[in-house]
Amino acid sequence: MNKIEGVIFDWAGTTVDFGCFAPVNVFIDIFKKAGIDVTMEEARAPMGLLKIDHIRAMLSMPRVSALWEEKFGRSFNEQDVENLYAEFEPALLASLTEYTDPIPEVIETVETLRKQGLKIGSTTGYTNTMMDVVVPNALKKGYSPDYYITADDTNSFGRPYPYMIYRNMEALSLSASCKVVKVGDTPSDIKEGVNAGVWAVGVIIGSSEMGLSLDEFHALSESDQEKAILQTENSFRQNGADFTIRSMSELPKLIEKINQHISVGKRPNAR
Repeated sequence: MNKIEGVIFDWAGTTVDFGCFAPVNVFIDIFKKAGIDVTMEEARAPMGLLKIDHIRAMLSMPRVSALWEEKFGRSFNEQDVENLYAEFEPALLASLTEYTDPIPEVIETVETLRKQGLKIGSTTGYTNTMMDVVVPNALKKGYSPDYYITADDTNSFGRPYPYMIYRNMEALSLSASCKVVKVGDTPSDIKEGVNAGVWAVGVIIGSSEMGLSLDEFHALSESDQEKAILQTENSFRQNGADFTIRSMSELPKLIEKINQHISVGKRPNAR
């Protein structure tokens, strides 16, 4: 059958944790403890990467790197990355339960997709230990994919490498990349989809890329909401997204549209 067989979702900022706040706050805290004040924007920029890669990416930012040299009299090294990560993991695990609420429209959308016969996979920047907290708590609240995997199971090759997507395809018996949709909320999610040759879709409202809580988003004027949506959409497009959706309820209709593209022979690599 020449149509989409499965959808692979990200977790935080896509299906749970509106705005993806669990890791961001911890990144800011661990750098502060090391005597480096990072901004919310700097903490969010590498979002979606494996968390140790995220710390490495933050330390490589010119401003953060310069602050590190100023404080310690040398460039950061791999031991510094590992030391910061050793602070990060227990701090995140301590608060992670609080950030497992499904994002509005996710449970209903997943139910609709399943009724249409689609498999539901997932990839994440979290580790297996972190997912041991997230998965059962999300399940209690009504969200559970058919399969999930972390970079712990792909030799630590997380996003933007495509391997977690390929493992989903294998586990869920999805027959071809062109019959798979990847939905995420960060540039690294989009790049993961592009590198896997699947249809890459960015979800805007509730995304880490937008970086607003539910209350903050609703507090904006309509014109400011539109501005934030457009800015996030542009970022996804610049990183190679095939499509964007404002919220998850738009996904089933988008999949119908993608099925039409497939039927006339368009493939994701025809970007």
